[in-house]
Amino acid sequence: MRASVLFHHSILDKCVDDILRVVKLCNNTCCSWLGKNSMILVVGPIKNIEKKKKEYQEAKQLLSLMCNQLGSSTAHYREPMIHAVCQDTYEVVDEILFISPAAINIKNEEGHNIIQLAVINRSEKIYNLIYHIIERTNEYRLMTDSSGNNLVHLAGGLAPSFVLGRTTGAALQLQRELLWREEIETLMLPIELTNENVYGETPEMVFTREHLHLMKQGENWIKTTAESCSITTALIVTVVFAAGITVPGGSNQDSGIPVFKNEIAFTIFAVSNAFSLFTGATALLLFLSILTARFSERDFLVSLPRRLIFGLFTLFISTAAMIVAFCAILYIVFCDQRPWMLAPIAGFACLPISVIVTLNSPYWQT
Repeated sequence: MRASVLFHHSILDKCVDDILRVVKLCNNTCCSWLGKNSMILVVGPIKNIEKKKKEYQEAKQLLSLMCNQLGSSTAHYREPMIHAVCQDTYEVVDEILFISPAAINIKNEEGHNIIQLAVINRSEKIYNLIYHIIERTNEYRLMTDSSGNNLVHLAGGLAPSFVLGRTTGAALQLQRELLWREEIETLMLPIELTNENVYGETPEMVFTREHLHLMKQGENWIKTTAESCSITTALIVTVVFAAGITVPGGSNQDSGIPVFKNEIAFTIFAVSNAFSLFTGATALLLFLSILTARFSERDFLVSLPRRLIFGLFTLFISTAAMIVAFCAILYIVFCDQRPWMLAPIAGFACLPISVIVTLNSPYWQT
């Protein structure tokens, strides 16, 4: 276990060094292209990265020194160990376990040891650190607390508020909770997943009871999001449909052929307008499928988040294509004798796209 974590630390330090080398190389390139004044643009980030790396290494050295001074007695590590597990600070836990392996049995006031606290607080890094210990030791894998709750029972409890706050939206928070429960279930045999605690509750019953309010919040949140996006998508589809049947510049009265059919900008307009219409219609159907879903517990695991993400993605693509089509129309109508107008049009076109990407970045990360 210790070797694997040290290997992870060496990889992390190597990645930081590689990033610094790349940034410095970019800095030298900018200086050769743009002059020495361009150094100001990248010196700040380099200094900040180097400072953070130095502080991280000094903190690790200080931690190692303190643990060596305190020795292997678990009495010195109770409070630091509990706080480190709750905050998912795996470096502290790893160092303490290296000096004092028995510290894994440290318990808090409620009688939960380090493994149980990691499950309760969704401490993913700590869980990965001690996963092999849990998997290979039945004593830890099958242990229960004073209420007869095994690890899956504890995973079924509602996560602390600071953990839920890391994820945007109640529906995506519930998805994270379901994923965490599924991960803990992999430690158990199928028959062990139906074990009851002293209150006669199975892990599934505990999860349903604890997450009932979050599930209602998730349903309301995802419905509201889908309704708002459906209105926006319907407006986009209406606009691009109307633009498609109303040819810019009109048509030849004799042949009916568009006047600007030989212009490259007109071809760009036709393609982007059609693409916007089709992706907008797809997004609209995805949002409607969310509104007509069952909203069962399992739907929040894959089905509903996937529809929401795909719907937002196609809505973004449809919006971007609509902007491209509009820019093509502006170029055809106004930029024939004034090509300098192309630059501000392209600049303004990037504004709404960048806003959409920035506002929806929490969904892409989730």
